[in-house]
Amino acid sequence: MELSIIILCLILSALFSGMEIAFISSNKIYLEIEKKQDNFISQILTKLTENPSKFITAMLIGNNVALVTYGFFMSDLIVEKSAQYGYEFSDATSIIIQILIATFIILITAEFFPKVFFQIYANSLIRFFAIPAYLFYRLFYYISTFFIWIADFILKKFFKTDGDQFQLYFSKVELGNYITEQMSSVEDNEEVDSEIQIFQNALEFSGVKARDIMTPRTEIVDIDLFDSVTDLKELFIETGYSKIVVSQNSLDDIVGYVHSFDLFKKPNTIKSVLMTVEFVPETILIKDALNLLIKKRKNVAVVLDEYGGTAGIITIEDIVEELFGEIEDEHDLDEELIEEELGGGKYLFSTRLDVEYLNEVYKLDIPEEDSYGTLGGFIVNSTKEIPQKGEEIVIDNYHFVIEEATNKKIELVKMTIKE
Repeated sequence: MELSIIILCLILSALFSGMEIAFISSNKIYLEIEKKQDNFISQILTKLTENPSKFITAMLIGNNVALVTYGFFMSDLIVEKSAQYGYEFSDATSIIIQILIATFIILITAEFFPKVFFQIYANSLIRFFAIPAYLFYRLFYYISTFFIWIADFILKKFFKTDGDQFQLYFSKVELGNYITEQMSSVEDNEEVDSEIQIFQNALEFSGVKARDIMTPRTEIVDIDLFDSVTDLKELFIETGYSKIVVSQNSLDDIVGYVHSFDLFKKPNTIKSVLMTVEFVPETILIKDALNLLIKKRKNVAVVLDEYGGTAGIITIEDIVEELFGEIEDEHDLDEELIEEELGGGKYLFSTRLDVEYLNEVYKLDIPEEDSYGTLGGFIVNSTKEIPQKGEEIVIDNYHFVIEEATNKKIELVKMTIKE
């Protein structure tokens, strides 16, 4: 009989400890969504979480009752078993042995393992054990109310605080975790819901820098300030772009840009329709760049590297695309970035692919640094030159064969991971 009571107390203590930590660790967005479902469990969850302080207090009271009962019967059982096997101890020694054995068992079976388990699977387990938790919540409801009233009285009387208050809020981490779960649950052949994708983009937006989204220097199409308007027209027709960057002598001296609509004004010189640009460092956050462009009423910003040279350009459109996805227009290239796993530790990659993306998807562990963001940047940063087609390069345990390249940039590489 004693053993059955002890086991029951351990189970209850594990339940109370687990539900306490599950409620604290659970994703509050998940709970709110679950509560909106039209089923019995959702109604129970609503009642459990409508007053978090009472729920936590009820779990603590239940845990303490279980522990006290456990301690009472466990001490008797230890004394009984000691006498049964012929062990005799002084009163002090007997008490110490009882405390050590009882504490060890309770820490392992009813505290440590349950809390770790319930913390890992908080969202699932708080739903699974909602009914038994609610029964004990109702059982200890009035006792919980009494203790909360005492606590509020002490806090208001002696510490001048407002006592028990609860305000529901969602942290950025919880939002990110929930969206990540939704994204990972989508099959490869399914499209992610546009609202979920926008939500995900919005969460990541605050950490994106200008260099992550800029059109790199090697892909900028420009015209010299003193070229003729005829040359400008031909360049618009040739590229299909609506904006052309205007430089003076080199791309390191960009003075503005021209919009194709301005050609309807029949200008005599490029300078007469020149629109100014803003200059930003490549480390600026795009949210700050967007605020700057809107404040200055400009559409294009030149991204400068650490030496003051032109690293690339960004537009308001580029920044907006980070939130709402690709906005197709004449500026966007139709080419698709290549990423193929060839087997045997071999891959075929476009060098425009982000190193962070490749590490996350293919588990490559390519070093990530602030000085580059793409695979091509990693290679050029290591070699200090632009490799040519057919050239083989070894960087640490990565072997690269340049499949496609121009005299300005690498475009496609075959990558092999050496054991």
